[in-house]
Amino acid sequence: MNRLIHRADERGFANHGWLKTFHSFSFSSYFDPNKMGFGALRVLNDDTVEGGMGFGSHPHNNMEIISNPIEGALAPKDDHDNEKVIYNNEVQIMSAGTGIVHSEYNASKTEKVNFLQIWILPKIKDIEPYYDQREFPIDNRKGKWQTLVSPGSEMNSLVINQDAVIARVTLSKNDMIKYNAKFENSGFYLFVIEGDIKVKDIRLTRRDGLGVTKTNQISLNAFMESDILIIEVPILH
Repeated sequence: MNRLIHRADERGFANHGWLKTFHSFSFSSYFDPNKMGFGALRVLNDDTVEGGMGFGSHPHNNMEIISNPIEGALAPKDDHDNEKVIYNNEVQIMSAGTGIVHSEYNASKTEKVNFLQIWILPKIKDIEPYYDQREFPIDNRKGKWQTLVSPGSEMNSLVINQDAVIARVTLSKNDMIKYNAKFENSGFYLFVIEGDIKVKDIRLTRRDGLGVTKTNQISLNAFMESDILIIEVPILH
């Protein structure tokens, strides 16, 4: 098993006043040649936007973009007349395909929104753009993996144009859970939203990341109540 550790305080950071953003991988003005992604996972941004502020209209193409508010709500809008607020415990996927122009604003004028934005390279390029959005209740991930995104809706998840899976779990103190690969030749990227866990001999705390390859299973042990995201993606060669 090969391992790649990304500590929370080693992430790229930018403070734009209205936006405080942490980058697990190279993004915008943050560049680290050793952090250009993990397999098909290209971006994992941890963004906090002040009330009434947000990202103006900008284009995307040929990228699978997943938005997941951790606290607060996000109000996106695009040039295809898609406009729906994304609340805490909801996830939205935007398959940008041939191209889309959209904006993202804090849905509140006064409260902050903290959300994760994940970019994954697509399996098939230049498809027709599409959106989907769904609520994922916290009770459905207590002590078990809750699949948020996968290539097929049979997992009651949002559908992604890639052989990739995003899942989330909430563990109580002393809980242990395993994750088994859904695809061959894939890797796992763990992101600790909150908590304190151990994977083999590696201890991970709030906002730490861990990339794992050359194994089809990993085990997690929680030292305290913990909220963990796992992203399974193809490892590109």
